[in-house]
Amino acid sequence: MRRMLPVATLVSFVTISLLAGCHPASAPKTAPEAPKAAVPTALPAAPPKALAPMDWRDAVLYFVIVDRFADGDPANNENVDTKAKGTFYGGDLKGLTKNLDEIASLGVNAVWITPIVENIPKFVTGAGFPDWGYHGYWADDFTKIDRRFGTEEDMQAFVNACHARGIRVLLDIVYNHAGYNSKLTRDPKMRNWFRSNEIGNCGSDDLTSCVAGLPDFKTEMPEVADYLMTQQIAWAKKFGIDGFRLDTVKHVDHPFWQEHRKRTRDALGKGFFLLGEVWGGEVKGLDGWFVNDEMDAGFEFMFQGSTIAFLSGRGRTQGYDRYLKSREKVRQGYHLSHFLSSHDVDGALFQFEGNKALFRLAALLQLSTAGIPVVYYGEEVGRLGGKWPDNRSAMPWGSKDIQPGKGLERDEALRADYAKWIGIRNAHPALRRGVHEGIVMEQNLYAFSRKDAETKDAVVVAVNRGTEAATLSFSALPEWTDKQVLDRLTGKPVEIKDGKIEIPVEGLGARILAPAPQAPAKAGK
Repeated sequence: MRRMLPVATLVSFVTISLLAGCHPASAPKTAPEAPKAAVPTALPAAPPKALAPMDWRDAVLYFVIVDRFADGDPANNENVDTKAKGTFYGGDLKGLTKNLDEIASLGVNAVWITPIVENIPKFVTGAGFPDWGYHGYWADDFTKIDRRFGTEEDMQAFVNACHARGIRVLLDIVYNHAGYNSKLTRDPKMRNWFRSNEIGNCGSDDLTSCVAGLPDFKTEMPEVADYLMTQQIAWAKKFGIDGFRLDTVKHVDHPFWQEHRKRTRDALGKGFFLLGEVWGGEVKGLDGWFVNDEMDAGFEFMFQGSTIAFLSGRGRTQGYDRYLKSREKVRQGYHLSHFLSSHDVDGALFQFEGNKALFRLAALLQLSTAGIPVVYYGEEVGRLGGKWPDNRSAMPWGSKDIQPGKGLERDEALRADYAKWIGIRNAHPALRRGVHEGIVMEQNLYAFSRKDAETKDAVVVAVNRGTEAATLSFSALPEWTDKQVLDRLTGKPVEIKDGKIEIPVEGLGARILAPAPQAPAKAGK
């Protein structure tokens, strides 16, 4: 089922994401043996040193499905078939660590990885084909790392490698549900912890429904909440993780999230970052979790649809400008995180029908507005994605001898543009935290300024969604007085004549105008 923005279209049962493949599926026909009761993971005597807290307004986040990125250890491959839809592809933590510079060289300073806990050992068939827990969202044992992703040593090596490069690590965790037919549901000590279709006690609201038919934890029960928090916080403390990406937030009640915030801060420090997935989230809706300080940031689902519609000519420049300005209404001290593609929605390049010129404009806009931009693995090299599950295809590696995406075409010129745009964002505080103001709103030509009062940094961004060249004309910003203004995309100087700038913007082209860049933002070590 195609998932389209705006938000009102994103609330069907099948598409309430989980980031889990979230198509209703039947339980495995053959179940594994019932386990012993799970116990919390032991903590190390001396947890690794974490990076210093950073201002998350400065973050650029790279999101990876571990299984789809790089296979660093073929010995842990099980049921791997890169030609099938729902199978494991062999990517693991070792492969991610070995190829971390592929991510780091883009200039990103945070990475989000899918869950690593042990997932159900069998496939399910509700999607119409064998569908495995390659994505990590179908937990079978919260006290173990899934051997198909690697070992605890592999995870520690990954976190250490990230920290050595100044990159924070967000681990995706799930509190709402276990996997289909998980052994947890058959543990006598947990018998009353679940709602499920098998029991017949699933509700019809957000908190009591069994989303996509998955066993729903009764997180309102203190013993259930305590068990789940203990497990996940133990992993974070053990490896020195910098934050959690919280799955299915609106399917767990507010008291749980308030207690979770208290426990993570007590155990992991005030700088431990919480980014939540409230399906369909936008500025007003997310405030329900910000007002009581339950998380630091939430995904803003409007950006993808609004940007694709604008660049495709479906909407006026004034309307898109009002939308970008509205994003500033987020509660002070909290953040929106915006994406163009994800594992739960059709990717932007696919929605643009492969038009990379439009996709480039979308990515440039994403990286020049406030909030935490998320780069979904491979979109920076032109991975088309598509409808689920094609939006979870292998990372393209071209001629590089890296599986599972060896031989898949990659666009190095697009990747170079991403690195340039991220570098410009890192160099200009105004792009990360500045105030937005629309300055040119013509039929196809749109320009806005971003200004940061603290640093006096000021930038103008212009995009031309039309195929014909247009002329950008506006009064030079007061902050540019006595400064040489450059087109930051080309490095060439821009003439200011009689206090005005007049410069062409080619069809499907863009400009980023600003004085010589300031020093790039540094992530503390």
